[in-house]
Amino acid sequence: MKTICICGGGSLGHVIAGWLAAKGKARVNILTGRPKLWQPCIDIHTPDGNTLHGKLGKVSSHAAEVIPDSDIVLLCLPGYLIASELEAIRPHLAADTLVGGVFSSTGFFFEAHRILPSSQPLWGFQRVPFIARVAEYGSSANLLGFKDSLSVAIENVSDTVQSSMVSWLNDAFECPIHLLGHYLEASLTNSNPLLHTSRLYTLFGGDNEGKAYDRMIYFYEEWTDEAADMLIRMDEEFFRLLGALPASEGFLPTILDYYESHDAQSLAAKLRSIKGFKGIASPMVSTSEGWMPDFGSRYFTEDFPHGLKYIWLLAHEHGIDVPNIDKVYAWGMDKLNKGGR
Repeated sequence: MKTICICGGGSLGHVIAGWLAAKGKARVNILTGRPKLWQPCIDIHTPDGNTLHGKLGKVSSHAAEVIPDSDIVLLCLPGYLIASELEAIRPHLAADTLVGGVFSSTGFFFEAHRILPSSQPLWGFQRVPFIARVAEYGSSANLLGFKDSLSVAIENVSDTVQSSMVSWLNDAFECPIHLLGHYLEASLTNSNPLLHTSRLYTLFGGDNEGKAYDRMIYFYEEWTDEAADMLIRMDEEFFRLLGALPASEGFLPTILDYYESHDAQSLAAKLRSIKGFKGIASPMVSTSEGWMPDFGSRYFTEDFPHGLKYIWLLAHEHGIDVPNIDKVYAWGMDKLNKGGR
């Protein structure tokens, strides 16, 4: 049986650790900053009303105690923690340890290429395998949804190891695994890095710069035609970039295709209508002046410097003209650098 180390104690870390342990898919170690809050067994509540009981192996805040005996490592961390975690585990990795990211579009492969040995085996999910929420930290979590299939990129391994890893993932997550042709296909997406940032810019930037709202605005339920138009224009620039990269044509649908829309108006209507998006608030705080943007929200701290950043950098490296991405990225980073002022 393989041993996996889950790095991070968030919702996905809880659910993946408990799922794999309870199902007997792997021996599970945890690398977390709060090891004393973890119980020896974690309960995972599934959508069908069942509870899985996963017995954990070692739980530690020290990489030296959990990394060396792990065959697989999986970072379940926000983008801003990826680099520091890779630095922490690097001295303890074996040459054949498969190091992965649970959501590759927040910079996992880019940071791993920069920090780890060039020959280190790497793997990463294109999208997260579960919808997850912590119930009681270190003790229980809710598995709210599954994916019909999962796409992963794997590199720096032989065909035999690659095939073995795909087979293990298929069994471990109990769904079909699609092997991507290049790490960029897992790393680049038009979901959060474009979806969130286009909405944030049109809600709080441009003509709405400095505007105080009289109430909290729903992020998706009140999606505007203006935000949809910006998203479409950024997506068109993004696909011009993909055409210059070693990624498989058609590996990703356009925003309009994905949301079965044909223009800004129909896209905005579609986003407003999606049941799973209902009730999601915009990143806002109530002030004496009214409702203002919360620049400390992960919508800002994650999606600009650890999502849109990589698209922006690659576009400039390859000489692709991206005026709308430039405008939105510059605005978001300016807000972060100035602390939202």
